[in-house]
Amino acid sequence: MTTQYADSGGVRIAYEELGGAGGDPLLLVMGLGASRFWWPTGLVDELLRRGFHVVAYDQRDAGESTHFPARRQVHPLLALLRREAPAYRAEDLADDATAVLDALGWKGAHLFGHSMGGLVAQRIAIRHRERVLTLTSSSAVPSDVRGLGVLRYVRLGTVARFTRLRHPRSPEGELALALDVARALAPGQEIDEDDVREFVEREAAHQVTSFRDDKAQSRQIGAKWHGGTLAEVTAPTLVLHGDADPLLRPSAGRDLAAAIPGARLQLQPGVGHFLTVPHGPVMPTGSASSSMPRVGGRLSAERAGSRLGCGRFRGRRTCRSWWPR
Repeated sequence: MTTQYADSGGVRIAYEELGGAGGDPLLLVMGLGASRFWWPTGLVDELLRRGFHVVAYDQRDAGESTHFPARRQVHPLLALLRREAPAYRAEDLADDATAVLDALGWKGAHLFGHSMGGLVAQRIAIRHRERVLTLTSSSAVPSDVRGLGVLRYVRLGTVARFTRLRHPRSPEGELALALDVARALAPGQEIDEDDVREFVEREAAHQVTSFRDDKAQSRQIGAKWHGGTLAEVTAPTLVLHGDADPLLRPSAGRDLAAAIPGARLQLQPGVGHFLTVPHGPVMPTGSASSSMPRVGGRLSAERAGSRLGCGRFRGRRTCRSWWPR
């Protein structure tokens, strides 16, 4: 696939059309420090089969999008405490997505965001309500919680485990890092190199890496939100969260669903925070599914967003257990 770029106030936002032109527009929103290449091919293929026109993009400070100048080294979570002016605002992260929609000529789209991508998707739905057809947020903290309040949802033991990961910058090192990240985020699951190899190989082809740049992740986390609240979301909303998520407690999903009018919550038993493993529930489907009823040309709130299931991809049973941070 070919990388394209949208202009967001002078910031270059990389995006990629993954297929399904003419289908229902679906924008995939990436998690903290991860490039768009971490969306599994099997998942994308299933979304295409269900009638979506699928586009994924790199948030600023990730993948092939603009990276900002380095600042003082600080752990990403400590960025919540910083009082100095951030490199950019959380509103800018939301506006980057609409810049992609503009570049595509889309008036609106269904949003699927995971982890920090879910947080950004919430804020797109607050700030640009007229552009969001449905919202699906998975394994994310609620936007209304600010600063240190976020820590009530974070399992600090998993964060500490990430800080101890050390791998050389080599093809073998990148694969080992990806494998360690996946295993940390999907406890109890059998994950091997084949489960992460496609992500690493796609990144290598584009000369990018994920989870390496703590300063970039600190800038993303440190971006402050000055906008509205979740009560202002008008798009039909589905909140997904695994009850075995080792990074974010299920209370994050409960509180998020409670804050959005009419939102539906699905807590998934045995599901962690990583996106594709051979066990457990998984496959988001969406509004293009023939089973999705429409009300007045829009999806009903009860059936909005995504559902979960399993399937066979590349000859093996593949399900979903969420997403690297």
